[in-house]
Amino acid sequence: MAFLHIPSERTDTPVGKGRVGILLVNLGTPEDTNYSAIRRYLSEFLSDQRVIEANPAIWQPILQGIVLTVRPGRSGKAYSRIWNTDQQESPLKTFSRAQAEQLAERFRKDDVPVVWGMRYGSPSIASAVTELMQAGCDRILSMPLYPQYSATTTATANDQLFRFLMKMRRQPALRTLPPFAEDPAYIGALAASLKEALSGLPQQPQMVVTSFHGLPKDYIRKGDPYLQECESTVAALRQHLGKTAEEMPLTFQSRFGPAKWLEPYTAPFVAALPEKGIRRVAIMTPGFMTDCIETLDELGNELRDEFMVAGGEELTLIPCLNASSYAIDLLEALARTELMGWI
Repeated sequence: MAFLHIPSERTDTPVGKGRVGILLVNLGTPEDTNYSAIRRYLSEFLSDQRVIEANPAIWQPILQGIVLTVRPGRSGKAYSRIWNTDQQESPLKTFSRAQAEQLAERFRKDDVPVVWGMRYGSPSIASAVTELMQAGCDRILSMPLYPQYSATTTATANDQLFRFLMKMRRQPALRTLPPFAEDPAYIGALAASLKEALSGLPQQPQMVVTSFHGLPKDYIRKGDPYLQECESTVAALRQHLGKTAEEMPLTFQSRFGPAKWLEPYTAPFVAALPEKGIRRVAIMTPGFMTDCIETLDELGNELRDEFMVAGGEELTLIPCLNASSYAIDLLEALARTELMGWI
């Protein structure tokens, strides 16, 4: 029997043999604070149908019209306020790189390279996987850095990885990190970082507010487990720290568009606290592994200003785990669990 050979336009990267690699995946960031860079980033991000589930025929004219005309300027100013000017990049990129470099040191003796990639923007997931394969990796552990699962985060990161692998004739073996919303190592890291941040304050906060990125309520009704996983994280953290729901409430930030989102909303919740006699507040963000525009500007700048105007005295923003020893210990523990049988 003769087989017809049809030339392919795909260019496959050679798959190595015998090595295991780790891929850290985060959301992404613009390359600059200027209008065109922000517009390019937002266009890619908000065109993802995992993020915006509206019919593209309806949504795209709105997005490419008014949204991407108005929002880049506003977002650019916000990014400018938190930009890492020393390295000319966003803090999210700085911390993501540092996480990968420090985790690589932990796995050096195991001969396991570690790279990082972004779902949107650069370095891309495709370029990161290519780097691992060129280093001889035929087995890859992909670690989306989202403690709580959502189709808008974990699933779309996996989608992008699978889309790249679909172009290959010979694929590496793949494992993906499951969510770790109530993993003891994660809860312990959060608790330790909170205690460390509060230890240096002249006065302790009257309340520690947990703020997670919001999600449309309709996504939860369709089966997204994100709300349940956020609640699991906070319940485990309260138990670990011996706090009540009143001492450590759960809130949601970063709404977009007219849809109803998960409540209570962080900003109005916190802004109303001074009227109730709560004027010293700490805010922590257990859904973010790295500080970014949502934590540093939306909470650290905009919400702080709103809280102070409302009569607050002190708003302490608890840093994300970032590239702290708590973060690297956590990532190593998660990775070693998932790599059992491979290393």
